[in-house]
Amino acid sequence: MMRYLLFFVVSIAFSQQNKHVDFTTCNATIGFNVAEKEVYGQVAYTFDVKDEADTIYIDARNMAFENVRVNGKKKTGWLATTNALKLYKGFKKGKNTVTFRYSTKPRQTLYFVKDGNDVQIWTQGQGKYTSYWLPSFDDMNEKVVFNLSVTYNKGYTVLANGTLKDTATKGSNTSWLYTMDKPMSSYLVMLAIGKYEKRTVTSVSGTPLEFYLRPEDTAKFEPTYRYSKQIFDFFEREIGVNYPWHIYRQIPVLDFLYAGMENTTSTIFSQDFVVDSIGFNDRTYINVNAHELAHQWFGDMITAQSGKHHWLQEGFATYYALLAEQELFGEDHFNYELYEIAERLQQASATDTIPILNEHASSLSFYQKGAWALHVLREGVGHEKFRDAVKNYLIKYNFKNVNTDEFLAEISKVAPDYDTAGFKQRWLESGTFQVQEAIDILSQNRFMQLYFKVGELADKRFEEKKPIFIQILQSDQFYPVKEEVLFQMAEVPFEDKAELIKYAMQSGDIKLRQAVARTTTVFPEIFYEDYKTFLYDNSYITREIALNVLYAKFPEKRSEILNISQNWLGFNDKNLRILWLTLAYKANNYKPDDKAAFYAELLKYAGPEYESSIRQNALSNLLYLNSPDEAVLKNLVNATTHHKWQFVKFGKDNIRKLLKKAGYRERFEALLPTLQEPDKTKLEVLLKE
Repeated sequence: MMRYLLFFVVSIAFSQQNKHVDFTTCNATIGFNVAEKEVYGQVAYTFDVKDEADTIYIDARNMAFENVRVNGKKKTGWLATTNALKLYKGFKKGKNTVTFRYSTKPRQTLYFVKDGNDVQIWTQGQGKYTSYWLPSFDDMNEKVVFNLSVTYNKGYTVLANGTLKDTATKGSNTSWLYTMDKPMSSYLVMLAIGKYEKRTVTSVSGTPLEFYLRPEDTAKFEPTYRYSKQIFDFFEREIGVNYPWHIYRQIPVLDFLYAGMENTTSTIFSQDFVVDSIGFNDRTYINVNAHELAHQWFGDMITAQSGKHHWLQEGFATYYALLAEQELFGEDHFNYELYEIAERLQQASATDTIPILNEHASSLSFYQKGAWALHVLREGVGHEKFRDAVKNYLIKYNFKNVNTDEFLAEISKVAPDYDTAGFKQRWLESGTFQVQEAIDILSQNRFMQLYFKVGELADKRFEEKKPIFIQILQSDQFYPVKEEVLFQMAEVPFEDKAELIKYAMQSGDIKLRQAVARTTTVFPEIFYEDYKTFLYDNSYITREIALNVLYAKFPEKRSEILNISQNWLGFNDKNLRILWLTLAYKANNYKPDDKAAFYAELLKYAGPEYESSIRQNALSNLLYLNSPDEAVLKNLVNATTHHKWQFVKFGKDNIRKLLKKAGYRERFEALLPTLQEPDKTKLEVLLKE
């Protein structure tokens, strides 16, 4: 209990500091010792002391400090704890400076990741605290102008917030100087270092938009960043406030923790969204792209005062991403996306009852319920008035911190007759999702009216609704309503629905054909050639479904099927290659002399030189093959020490499952002497459970 009490006291001290002390600028020079996973540097902060203060805090997790000087004086009262650098002497009322050298080996927030023979270094500050790698401020209400000079090996690209002012190469290293002219919260400070190629376009308003990819991915520039400029230009028009910074960059990194992160001026996103023209049909960066860009206004320019108001960032970013998709793909697409969100919220509402205006609300509430709340508000006050309120809100609070009442006050100014109090109670303070209100709004769209009517046919006999289904499949209606037809026919005998399946397949619509592949998995041999055409669709998901179905259903045709698919790779996680290796290894009499090579390649993808998504895919398939290989078990243990929590969970969960099987405890115990210390420690904990 004392530990938590101490944390509470420290938290109060940090929040109270903002009333008395204002940090204004940070100039930091940063370097790395990659072998030791260490970051070090020299930092200079300027700050204003407004009222008397006993102690001034800079958040700093497990850092070593040297040469701490306040206002240039070496004889300064300071103390470094596990969480902070504390200054208690040397400062005065008015303007002050503090300078120091520091070093640390971050346990989180800054990550060193292998990229083949190269290295990537990247940061993730939101929810993780920048103070693990840079002495800064965990309180988002402390906004500072950050200027970073970063030194790294020449030949690499170094990216940070703001405008690149200068580069200088000396010997084997290059220094990159980035500067900002507006303040931001510390969680938005970023670094991304790696081998990259760059493409630049310019927005209508003149902002440079820089897109980065690894050299081996340059053929994927267009599909990965498709519509990026259109989204940027749309946001400036729709929001009514110009992009608040001087440049915008987007950088994919390996093994990123989330889909993307809206660091000021520079979004970092997952390599999984780097796609070719086929992958684009299944998985695009569009929504993440728009979401993170929207944050440059909602989150970066104006920032929530506390977790209670987090929806002002995530709800806005989620909703404006949907508005961008509406601009690109139309009204029906927009309403169907809102419908799918509403379905998720309704399903979760039985257990997810914490309201939006609560710092403990779920991500689903902050993001998707927050987006729905804004949609209700926009439909309630009218699009033009909503746009005016948002514009006024952004201008009034630019580069400051905000709360929900301040936003709603701007709504009331443009729409004084609108019941903002009632809206706040229903959508922000209630843990209930307002299903009927959402349905009423969606039902104003003609496509959604048809979709709901088709949904109501679910319990009708197939013969009764077949004429309606044929009419829909032959129409030019938006594909989700046709998908619903196929889903309702999933259990109908093939011979009864063959005519309708033919209509859907002949449509040429990738999504509709994928729905056929997914729902029509029981069929006669006469349909084999038709189903085999799915192997040639421009969809990695459709190909994966078809390969699995045909392999399982037609053992005698496995050689033909595997020959067709032998050169497939698939997404970033090599989904098709890993599936092919698994099936080829299992198939009796298929290239028996190559079985060992198939297994060796599969095992290679499970190793630490690959991204976690590839490793997890390979390990899942190796476990499916029931391989007791020591290398498989070692890689599974190694997963538990990864920085990506999803991969850690995968490793732990599967080790726990194996420990329940006969013989596996002994196999894992025999591994212990061969493991590196971090892996050994994690396995020992699991063995003791």
